Amino acid sequence: MRSYSELFRTREFTPLFLSSCFRTAASTVSGLALGTLVYRATGSPLLSALSMFGPSLAQMVGAATLLSAADRLPPRATVAGIALLFGLGTAAMAVPGLPIWTIFALLLLLGLIQSFGGGVLWGLLTEILAKEGYLLGRSVFNMMSGIAQITGYATGGVLVALLSPRVTLLLAAGLYLTAALTARLGLTPRAPRALGRPSVARTWSTNARLFSSPERRTLYLLLWVPNGLVGGCESLYVSYAPSRAGALFAFAALGMFIGDVTTGRLLPPRVRARLGIPFLLLLATPYLFFVLRPGVAVAAALAALASIGFGSSLIQQERLVALIPDELSGHALGLHTAGMLTLQGVSAALAGGIAQLASPATAMTVMAAASIAVTLALAPALLRHRAAPPEGRRPEPSGPGVRQSEANSP
Repeated sequence: MRSYSELFRTREFTPLFLSSCFRTAASTVSGLALGTLVYRATGSPLLSALSMFGPSLAQMVGAATLLSAADRLPPRATVAGIALLFGLGTAAMAVPGLPIWTIFALLLLLGLIQSFGGGVLWGLLTEILAKEGYLLGRSVFNMMSGIAQITGYATGGVLVALLSPRVTLLLAAGLYLTAALTARLGLTPRAPRALGRPSVARTWSTNARLFSSPERRTLYLLLWVPNGLVGGCESLYVSYAPSRAGALFAFAALGMFIGDVTTGRLLPPRVRARLGIPFLLLLATPYLFFVLRPGVAVAAALAALASIGFGSSLIQQERLVALIPDELSGHALGLHTAGMLTLQGVSAALAGGIAQLASPATAMTVMAAASIAVTLALAPALLRHRAAPPEGRRPEPSGPGVRQSEANSP
C-alpha cells in the first residue's frame, strides 16, 4: 500500500478514521476545558497538569491487568463502547459544583478503560490494512490527530473564553457520542484476534513474552520514556501561559503534523530508519530554551519545532510491528500506547511538582534535559539491534488460547 487514496479505498478504514477524528477532537477540546476549569478553581499548576495528563497514570494499572482484553474483545463493539463511556464521563464532569476529587476519580476510571482501548484500535487497524500498510495508515491517523488538535485547541480556547469550561465539556461529550455512533454504524462485526477470556494472568504472560526480546524492550523504552518526559513539558502550557495555552497546544500539534507527513509519506524507508534517534533529540531540545522564559510567540514556535520530533514514534512503531506475532498485535500496540500515556502522566505529575516549587519554565527545561539524557543512553542499544539479524524472522511459540488473525483483503 503506497498512497493515501489506496487507504481510503480500503473497506472500513474511513469509518475507523472518522470515529478516531471525533474522539481526538473531543479529547483536545475537553482537555483544555478541564485544565482551565481546574486551574481556575485551584490556582495549582500541578493539579491543572494532572487534570489533563494525570488519567494516563491509570494506564499503568490497566497495562498490568486489563491489556489482554485488547485481542479478546470484539473490536467494533469495544471501539464504539469506549467512545460512549468517554462521552458519558465527560458530560458528568460538566455538572456544576462537582468536587475536584470526583472529577479526578472519573478521569482515573476513564484512564483505566482507555488502557486497552488503544490496543483494540491499533490492532483493528493492522487487520484492516495488514502489517504492510500499518505505517502509512498510522501516519494518516497521526496527521489527523495533529489537525484535530490544532483545530480542537484553537476552537476549545475560543469556546472556553466565550462560553465556559463546563459548556465546552458538554460539546466535547457530544463529539464522543458521535464517534461511538460512527464506529457502530460504519464498522463490521469481527471476531476477537485471540481466543480465551481476558485475565490478569494472560496480561502478565503476554507482557513477559513481548519483553523477552531485547530489541522490543529497547523500542518500548524509546517509545515511552523520551516522549513521556516531553509530555511533561506540554502539561505545563496552561500554567506557563494561562490565557494563551490554546495557541501553544495548536502550534505543537502543527509541528506534530509536519513530522508525521514527513516521516510517513516523504522519507524513503532506508533514510527513515536512521532518523529515529535524531527525531527524539529534536523532540526535546527546543524546550531547553524555555529556561529563558520566552514570550508566547517564541514559545509557540519552539513547541512547533520540537513536535516535529514526534515523527520518531512512527519509525519505532514500524519496527515494532515487524517484530510482533499477528495474534498479539492489539496487545503489543496497546502496551505501547498504555506505557507512553503512563509516562506522560508520571511526567505531568513530576513537571507539575517542579513547577509548583520553582516555575513552569524551569520545569519544562528540566524535563527536556531528562528526555535527551534517556535518548542518548538508549541509542547505542538500538544501533546494536539494528546491526543484528531481525528477531522478527525467528518463529515464536504460540501461547495457549491464541490464534492467527485472519487476513483481510482490501
